[in-house]
Amino acid sequence: MTTAAPEPLDRFDPARKLLSQDEAAARYGAQPGTVFTNGVFDVLHRGHVACLAAARALGERLIVGVNSDASARRLGKGPDRPLNREQDRAFLLAGLESVDAVVLFDEDTPLAVLAKLKPALYVKGGDYDMAQLAETPLVQSWGGRSLALPFIDGYSTTALVRRIRA
Repeated sequence: MTTAAPEPLDRFDPARKLLSQDEAAARYGAQPGTVFTNGVFDVLHRGHVACLAAARALGERLIVGVNSDASARRLGKGPDRPLNREQDRAFLLAGLESVDAVVLFDEDTPLAVLAKLKPALYVKGGDYDMAQLAETPLVQSWGGRSLALPFIDGYSTTALVRRIRA
């Protein structure tokens, strides 16, 4: 009786999902069913995980854009933010089953990475007004859609950081 060889551990290694923008575009660009979302994801919490799972359920794959450290600092969340480095934030996101790929971006908005990926759907949390985002007309220009998911009250990295400091 023969036994099957064990599956390689690298299929569980989140690092395999960390892609450059060009790698992500080559693998997933303009494919139907591609969902894209983005954020800082400084301290991963239940609200993030629920939102990412809901986003993934809307398509065949989910690509997450993560603000670089420099980009996150420009968002005005405080001089000591982000608390976690960009590679660590990206790695944690890549470890989630709902996430198929993670890309970093250094700009203030994900416009450039969206233009490379051309996802069918651009998703943000419900605290965003999609009509006010510059990303929405860009995504619509190739026939994609933008959607705000329902906001999950009680989960905010900024509020969590305030509680820890109190």
